Amino acid sequence: MTRVVISQPMYFPWVGFMAQMALADVMIWLDDAQFSKGSFTNRVQVKTADGVKWMSVPLVNKGNRTLISDLKAADPTTAERHSSLLQASLSKGAFFGEAQDIFHRAWRKTSLVDTLIESAEGLARAVGLPERDTHRASLMDVAGTGSARVLDLVRAVGGSRYITGHGARNYLDHQSFDDAGVEVEYMKYQPLAWPQDHGAFTPYVTTLDLVAQVPGAHRRAHLAPQTEGWRVFTET
Repeated sequence: MTRVVISQPMYFPWVGFMAQMALADVMIWLDDAQFSKGSFTNRVQVKTADGVKWMSVPLVNKGNRTLISDLKAADPTTAERHSSLLQASLSKGAFFGEAQDIFHRAWRKTSLVDTLIESAEGLARAVGLPERDTHRASLMDVAGTGSARVLDLVRAVGGSRYITGHGARNYLDHQSFDDAGVEVEYMKYQPLAWPQDHGAFTPYVTTLDLVAQVPGAHRRAHLAPQTEGWRVFTET
């Protein structure tokens, strides 16, 4: 069975998304979707001595009516500011240097969408995920919108299982996937806690936190990826 994950690019995403990537045989980055304000495309949380803060990339025109592939950072000092924030957040971690390298490698990309994708792919490598077949939706020549396009993207790469996050519950036509012979599974987010600075543990921060605090060989175990079928998920 070929397991497919489709997601809009995210900025140094949390461990729950890494767990989802861990289950993918094929990863499709939905880079031709329109940016949605309030999404995790351009922001993620970090822990600091002053509490949890958002690490956000300001966007030209605030990203209004812009495809993710066309997004541009509005502030040329963003990488520098975020690097300083990560220093304050994670510098006590034994492996902070590795986390810092991942951050700077992503920001060396020439476009923001490339930075976003590399931010997740770099984290995937750091937590020990195997290589997977990776595509960008903008290059796949699969038209349409919504649930129908998601199904067509899955079928275009020979997928037999589609693994998705909870937000898909609001728009996915599960019966059409069943009719096409594609199983839909929803993530069960149950990451295992790791040592953190700055107060009580929270999983809802960038995976750079996990990288900075835990040796490479032990990171993947903290993802603890699990799924459940769509019927079970939608009944709860």
